[in-house]
Amino acid sequence: MAFTYVWINEKVIIYIMSTFSLSSQFVGSFSIFRNTPAKLTTRRNQMSSNVSKTLELFSKDQVAKHNTEEDCWVTVYDRKIYDVSKFLLDHPDGDKSILKHAGKDITELLKDEKIDQQTDLLDDQYLIGYMATDAEEEKLLTNKDHKVEVKLNESTNTFDSTTFVKDLPTEDKLSIATDYEKDLKKHNFLDLNKPLLKQILFGNFTKDFYLDQIHRPRHYGQESAPLFGNFLEPFTKTAWYLVPIAWLPVVFYHIALAFKNINALFAIMLFCIGVYVWTFIEYCMHRFLFHFDERLPEHNFAYMIHFLLHGCHHYLPMDKYRLVVPPVLFIFLCAPFYKLVFALLPYYWACAGFAGGMFGYICYDLCHYFLHHSKLPPFMRKLKKYHLEHHYKNYQLGYGVTSWYWDKKFGTYLSPDSPLSKMKYQ
Repeated sequence: MAFTYVWINEKVIIYIMSTFSLSSQFVGSFSIFRNTPAKLTTRRNQMSSNVSKTLELFSKDQVAKHNTEEDCWVTVYDRKIYDVSKFLLDHPDGDKSILKHAGKDITELLKDEKIDQQTDLLDDQYLIGYMATDAEEEKLLTNKDHKVEVKLNESTNTFDSTTFVKDLPTEDKLSIATDYEKDLKKHNFLDLNKPLLKQILFGNFTKDFYLDQIHRPRHYGQESAPLFGNFLEPFTKTAWYLVPIAWLPVVFYHIALAFKNINALFAIMLFCIGVYVWTFIEYCMHRFLFHFDERLPEHNFAYMIHFLLHGCHHYLPMDKYRLVVPPVLFIFLCAPFYKLVFALLPYYWACAGFAGGMFGYICYDLCHYFLHHSKLPPFMRKLKKYHLEHHYKNYQLGYGVTSWYWDKKFGTYLSPDSPLSKMKYQ
């Protein structure tokens, strides 16, 4: 990724276009005017945005001066500059090691910290500019056009999401879009520029190759990769808030029936049992249904079903709209349990128990979404790390999403010493 910096009124201004549809290729160019702002055109798979953010280029000496708790700047990869003064103010009990590195680079420090701490620290709201290298400073001052083209530190681009790792990548890595062309050339699997379902249905690959590749994460960006590539595309996406909108009324209806017809304390007890039973269902469905990998028939149609059910989430784990269970799919998954509960229990008992199970599901789906896409309170951060390790370390362990209780019971707990999932095809 390359930028052209222009010296304007003794300041270097960078216009960086932000898009909501990310791809892997960035091509930036400035038109240069001595006394007018330069314009940056960013092309990402021929998609662009009019939203811009202005950032400055600072020297090392300038960064080093901001070294107090009230005025604390730090750099990452000796390039991105973050003003973390507000972060330190909002986290007075946080790790003082950040303050010890005020005015300096903290890349190595972040590698030793937990991903949840990095989530807050590397928020874009704290990003204020970029640090110039010695060569860039010299060129900017001596170049008669006051223009210099630079590339960001290559160490920022070495992350390969398709390789399972013992230690989770830093949070900023999870937002780096995969280079579609390089990924296709290296793995010869799916082209993220084209609709995915057709490629899976008509692809020429074995079951072993499909399973190896589908569980190795790619990052499409803030938009969703195309499945159909036509008018059906909107029907493949589900926003997280549709889950409580669709299913909380069902919970309220059934628990209200129970309260009206049986003892309230007994109804609450059945409701709680329903929530507990859901945690077991969650574990079993994730392990034996969503990951029916070894029992998957060797046929492209079976691969497509696997992809739609759960493979898509492992292939594109940071896709916001392919994460929660679509309501139509949930109806089919829920129906057998509904019939079973109402067949085994008296009707109003079943209403209370089923309401608890449904509530447990809602909590699961929302928890799953926020583990991927939100900053969580301290008591949830270990769970976030645990679940992300299921994606980036070993997808054959760590099936619990809302807890690791059943993983410990059944020997699938994903511990720090657990091995990486095997990568058969490089």
